[in-house]
Amino acid sequence: MSTDEELARKLQDEFDREAAEYLSMAHNKHTLSDSDESDSVTDDSFKLNSSRDLFQSSSDTFSSNILDTSHSPQKSLHSTNPYDADTDLEEDDSEKEKTSKPVCKYGVRCYRKNPSHYEEFYHPKSLGKRKLEDKEKETTMPEKTSKQNKSPLDVYQEFQPFSFFLTKVKDIPVKYNSTGAFNLRDILSESMGQLAASCHFNFMFDIPWLIHQYPEPFRKKPVLLVHGDQGRDEINLKEAASPYSNVALCRATLDIPYGTHHTKMMLLLYNSGLRVVIHTANMVSNDWHQKTQGIWVSPLYPPLQPGTDRGESPTNFKADLLQYMAAYRSPKLAPWEQHIKAHDMSSTKVHLIGSVPGRHTLNNKHLWGHLKLKKVLSERGPEAGLVQNWPLIGQFSSIGSLGANKEAWLLNEWGQSISTCRKQESLSLPASKLNLIFPSKDNIRLSLEGYNGGGCVPYSIKTASKQPWLTQLFCQWVSEGRGRSKAVPHIKTYTRHSPDGSQAAWFLVSSANLSKAAWGVLEKDKSQLMIRSYELGVLFLPQYFGCKNSFPLSSLADDVSQSDKPIFPLPYDLPPKTYVKGDRPWFIDVPCMDIPDTFGTMWCPPL
Repeated sequence: MSTDEELARKLQDEFDREAAEYLSMAHNKHTLSDSDESDSVTDDSFKLNSSRDLFQSSSDTFSSNILDTSHSPQKSLHSTNPYDADTDLEEDDSEKEKTSKPVCKYGVRCYRKNPSHYEEFYHPKSLGKRKLEDKEKETTMPEKTSKQNKSPLDVYQEFQPFSFFLTKVKDIPVKYNSTGAFNLRDILSESMGQLAASCHFNFMFDIPWLIHQYPEPFRKKPVLLVHGDQGRDEINLKEAASPYSNVALCRATLDIPYGTHHTKMMLLLYNSGLRVVIHTANMVSNDWHQKTQGIWVSPLYPPLQPGTDRGESPTNFKADLLQYMAAYRSPKLAPWEQHIKAHDMSSTKVHLIGSVPGRHTLNNKHLWGHLKLKKVLSERGPEAGLVQNWPLIGQFSSIGSLGANKEAWLLNEWGQSISTCRKQESLSLPASKLNLIFPSKDNIRLSLEGYNGGGCVPYSIKTASKQPWLTQLFCQWVSEGRGRSKAVPHIKTYTRHSPDGSQAAWFLVSSANLSKAAWGVLEKDKSQLMIRSYELGVLFLPQYFGCKNSFPLSSLADDVSQSDKPIFPLPYDLPPKTYVKGDRPWFIDVPCMDIPDTFGTMWCPPL
């Protein structure tokens, strides 16, 4: 055995010991994150070594990773954010001469926060500050093209008719943010309309930050926040809202254990109309900073004119939205239901696919979750002959307990629904036709946020150990076309595409992760659908966009904005890149001590 192999073997054993110790310390810990199902990270019967197939580590791969110390950390520029760190800069020798302290071996890459460390070791600053200022100018300076003058409304208009956008990402080249990308301030900007009131549905809220995203003239307009917090969390939310007299709260009822209010939607009422925005980001700053998120922005719906019809679209969007709102059974939402009824939504080109908690029976079970998707696809989806050999993609940021084998729910229930074709009896989905895009450990490690970026990807080792069969379906997160390969994906999307990746039969962006809690599970001999969580998404079908059987795809934003024909803007690259030997999924609760991230740090999850 070579020296490198011996070192790799020792380090692997050390890693396994540390992981096992951590899991032992975490015994009986039970948390609920921005995911769909909560699983404790420990199990009395769980043994780390019994799940080695999940890690898929080889001595060759492990050795090459350990011995590679030439990585150049990418640093964020916002030092006030705990996820950020200093930029990778050079030392200033003139400063070094002024102190007798030994130089920190990490130099300007040092990530330590303990004051005693700074007292003991020298850290160069002045040159770093100058270079940081230069880097900030370089990053924030607009491109010297006509793109620098684009308003949010211009960005909105050039991505029609699909109106599907990604969030802007800090510290990527400007060109990837100048087309087909919004931040929250863009969506709420005056160029999009003169706001009179707004309503946000979400899982997490940072209220002071959210209010600050509004333009100054809109910051005292009425805001309603629809949330799922209970107990101490609800008390804290009320305290955060108390300084803002214009902010009201509405709690969503969650009657089934482990359910969450996971829907992410904005209702924006303007002086001239109403707009609906369905997206994937929490209302916290970190979700809009360096992550990949998806946004669908509706047309500006005008008020209904006297004597006109109800303003329904061919997709039945208005009725579905009102049905979703009514499921909350909240008087606080009644004014917003009236606003929806009072506006003409006939221009909508997408179907609404929602989930609400409950045990839905008879015809009601087809109104929600994967059965709603199945219903729409059976009536208006692709012809079976066209897509017979077309694969399906599920892309998400969290995974629930799916069963003992892939047939239990994934392929025979959920898979039947997503593979449904028009006027055809549903069949089980072959595993060979399903690709699941989920961040690998290296996707997280090499991200703009490093290991900390994995906080929004809460897949636990306990859940994974029960479904090792799932890993064989996994693909890497790759988004070179949109410049977001290093922006951790919190977006959730599902699609059926041609084998060459040039066409799609449909595309869905949603808050729903891959779980029974989000999509629902059939019970009582398939007579009812049980759903735990609130979710919401929009489904794109080709016939509403001037296409016959499918629509063209591209992950290049300029292709989309400059084309005379409709091209759907993919958030990732095709074909999907399957995991290979040495890859393993990201687990939020397993330490990563074998190789550092982009900041030179290891991952030791908080207990």
